[in-house]
Amino acid sequence: MPTIREIAMHLPSITSAYLAVLALLYAVLTVQVIRLRQTNRASFGDSGSSTLRSAIRAHANFAEYVAIVALMVAMLEMSGASALRVHLLMAALLISRLLHPLGMYVAPNTLQFRICRVGGMTITIGCWSPAPC
Repeated sequence: MPTIREIAMHLPSITSAYLAVLALLYAVLTVQVIRLRQTNRASFGDSGSSTLRSAIRAHANFAEYVAIVALMVAMLEMSGASALRVHLLMAALLISRLLHPLGMYVAPNTLQFRICRVGGMTITIGCWSPAPC
């Protein structure tokens, strides 16, 4: 009878540590949306407020990208990827997710917009594209 080969699987402790910091950032983005909803008396939608619209999109964009990238990196870590690779990918995700909301509140095509929003999205996409894996 054939034996089942055991495969060593590592807990994603590095990814988990970065996720704790990312969760704090997510909480800050959530509070910002809540605060602006109260200020603009908008229980749904953005009530025509561009500031609230930007906050909603920054919050949603965070949720849209962080979950999938973190899951992919956690799978790499569990599969035995080097600690350096995991740190680099998660640090890049953290930096990109710090930059992106800053760019959401400035006028398009300004230097801060290009550095923060475009740079944040570029780094995020680099985290989940096939190249780093």
